[in-house]
Amino acid sequence: MNGQPELYKVLEDLGIRFEYYEHPPAPTIEEARKYWKDVAATHCKNIFFRNHKGNRHYLVILEHTRAVDIHDLEKRLKQGKLTFASPQRMMKHLGITPGSVSPFALINDKDDHVHVFLDENLRKSEKISFHPCINTASLVISFRDFKRFLKWTGNGYEFLKLYD
Repeated sequence: MNGQPELYKVLEDLGIRFEYYEHPPAPTIEEARKYWKDVAATHCKNIFFRNHKGNRHYLVILEHTRAVDIHDLEKRLKQGKLTFASPQRMMKHLGITPGSVSPFALINDKDDHVHVFLDENLRKSEKISFHPCINTASLVISFRDFKRFLKWTGNGYEFLKLYD
């Protein structure tokens, strides 16, 4: 399995079962859709932002077909002006490169710096999928186990209505 060995150890220690799907590099949603077509799960879009001062970072997770209007998102999150985080910030806070953004990368956020916003609609999901910190595979876990993983990370997270 490709990805981060530490991630698989964490999932094993937490008793979280997962389905592993290897595929060619899929750094964008458009590319990943080609490989998700036979995978029964809610596939997510994961976007890493920083605030205007650069001292706060946010991971925003929503269903992959949903579009994001950054100005509307700023109003909903109430975190001020947001911009996409740079590749350097991704590496510093999540230990990943662009095209591999995933909540599983929170295992690399040792100081629990990144706050997570999840779209309220994801609660309806039975299974959910993300890259395992590298974009050449997808992992599917139950949504219930995903919430247990988030709690384990220690990062703050909250559910919000991110679109109408």
